Amino acid sequence: MSTTAELLKGAAELFPDEVVTSAHVRHLDLPFGAGRFALITLDNGFDHTKPTTFGPQSLANLNAAVDQVEQEALAGSIVGAGITGKPFIFAVGADLKGVELLKKHDEALAIGKGGHDVFKRLSALAVPTFAYYNGAAMGGGVEVGLHCTYRTVSKAIPAFSLPEVFLGLVPGWGGCAILPNLIGAERAVSVIIENSLNQNRQLKGKQVFELGIADAIFEGADFLEQSLLWTANVLNGTTEVVRAEIDRGEAWDAAVAKGRAIADSKVHGAAPAAYRALDIIAAAKDGDLQAGFDAEDKALADLIMGGELRSGIYAFNLVQKRGKRPAGAPDKNLARPVTKVGVVGAGLMASQLALLFLRRLEVPVVLTDIDQERVDKGVGYVHAEIQKLLGKGRINQDKANRLTALVTGVLDKAEGFADADFIIEAVFEEMSVKQKVFAEVEAVAPAHAILATNTSSLSVSEMASKLQHPERVVGFHFFNPVAILPLLEIVRGEQTDDASLATAFGVAKKLKKTAVLTKDAPAFVVNRILTRFMGEIQNVIDEGTPVVTAEKAIEPLGLPMSPLVLLELVGPAIGLHVSETLNRAFPERFTVSPNLAAVVKAGKRGFYVYNAENGFKPELDPEVAALLVQGDSVLTEEQVRMRVLDAVAQEIGLMLEEGVVAEAQDIDLCLITGAGWPFHLGGITPYLDREGVSERVNGKKFLAPGVASVPA
Repeated sequence: MSTTAELLKGAAELFPDEVVTSAHVRHLDLPFGAGRFALITLDNGFDHTKPTTFGPQSLANLNAAVDQVEQEALAGSIVGAGITGKPFIFAVGADLKGVELLKKHDEALAIGKGGHDVFKRLSALAVPTFAYYNGAAMGGGVEVGLHCTYRTVSKAIPAFSLPEVFLGLVPGWGGCAILPNLIGAERAVSVIIENSLNQNRQLKGKQVFELGIADAIFEGADFLEQSLLWTANVLNGTTEVVRAEIDRGEAWDAAVAKGRAIADSKVHGAAPAAYRALDIIAAAKDGDLQAGFDAEDKALADLIMGGELRSGIYAFNLVQKRGKRPAGAPDKNLARPVTKVGVVGAGLMASQLALLFLRRLEVPVVLTDIDQERVDKGVGYVHAEIQKLLGKGRINQDKANRLTALVTGVLDKAEGFADADFIIEAVFEEMSVKQKVFAEVEAVAPAHAILATNTSSLSVSEMASKLQHPERVVGFHFFNPVAILPLLEIVRGEQTDDASLATAFGVAKKLKKTAVLTKDAPAFVVNRILTRFMGEIQNVIDEGTPVVTAEKAIEPLGLPMSPLVLLELVGPAIGLHVSETLNRAFPERFTVSPNLAAVVKAGKRGFYVYNAENGFKPELDPEVAALLVQGDSVLTEEQVRMRVLDAVAQEIGLMLEEGVVAEAQDIDLCLITGAGWPFHLGGITPYLDREGVSERVNGKKFLAPGVASVPA
């Protein structure tokens, strides 16, 4: 049997670039004469912008610190030991860069085992142990604290989670086994499964305490001092820690069943991580922690060697790294300052944009529209949203007053835009309307002002073609809901110059959006792929496949919603308009569904109705069913899925050939941040590669081996 030290040494050799976390031990005398205490501080030597992680050498350092504390505990020279983090950061778990490098099952097993062997020593010490969650704690950072006897948490913690299932892993260093035994299965399922599958939802300090994960909660300002006072009282017997009794009966089984229902609704069995985690939680009911740790090791190793996790890490890196350094963006020093923003239009989309620019840039924002009533409604919407933020405590009264004063509306574009630096239109999706608006704006805007369009599918170059200065027109395509979806497609027209483009990227960064540069091609990225995807679904329905079969065929992808529910969200009329635009550009691949046209003509909001009697589940609207004219070609779910995936793979291949974006990575980044496609698909191209679709359709994979797969 290898020792922990040998296991970690071997793993460290595989990962020479680890950002190493040290584990400093210092001693202090607790107040109230409680005795001498050993405090371990986790610190990687960087500030809070580079959070502390656990790679193999970092685990070895913690192991060495525990060696020292263990000797002191046995010698009776300390009464307790604690663990905390550097300012603002406790620890954020395993170093994923190391996980990416693992090529063999036994290497992956060693990582799981190594973490367990180090962490569980904290619960085996001869003295009580304390975790002081002083800052952000995720994954292994949460788990190291779970192995301690007691835990305190700072009220100021912004993010605390076990996000492994979101990435395609399980909490593999004690989370699945210990957490349900600490706070009960229902709460553990909520933290491990539900929060992860809801876009990696984070807990705040107060929630950590209320769930029972922490035994005490203190203000951030003097958190460690208060935690040590509390520790002294616990050790003196002045403070007694009482925890709720865990229900190990039917409630445990019901919680696991609820977790499976949540997983089914989110990933439809398509990604294994949630189900592996639930198996371990189910087995943890008898309180045998070691059996749970062994099961975590096995699940961790299996998942590390699987495609979903590699896709998950790839997706995570796209969002965290590529999303922050957009491919093809010009030199940021070319960007011009933006001190006032103009918005053409005052409808819902325009009002949402005005609110976003106002909140992020905090500069004057002026809306215009064709009549005073619309202008007043748009400004009123923004004012009402500011009041909501104030009511929720998200901003204070001073800021609410300032933001309210910054947003105005006028009818006269000359009055509104004469000193604006960035003007965006969000008017009706019709080329002639947009060209007219831009001509009016150009006549009154300053020479340096950027003219941006929020078009979802029309040509930016054509829109700018009749202007005197087409070089300052740029596509700035947001996704609905604007406040939630991070993607911003920045479209370079044929004439767009570098300064205008750089300014657009600078604004995008201030808006905290994930900007992706795209060529001026029909429907750009997300809408082109989704329209091809939806078009193929419509085609099989039109040809004769039942609606329910076509919808169910896509469930194994684990998408955030079914195609026809998405159509309802977008609006059938918009879906039809985009399909018509793409049909004009690429008639051989994009069809216009007569059934969709009939649904739009009938004024229907979608294909489904929702009734309280069936729990508001989507049911085919009888009126829509009566409108459908179908052929007699009926496909199976498998045939539908293959046809849809083949179409998507073909379209992505053509888009890359056309240079719509720089690389396949940008396609995936767009689908993750603009359409909510899951991390376990890696967006889409890793999944198409993994399932053999890319090679079947295009004769080659989209990504090089090891990019979103196990290295060769």
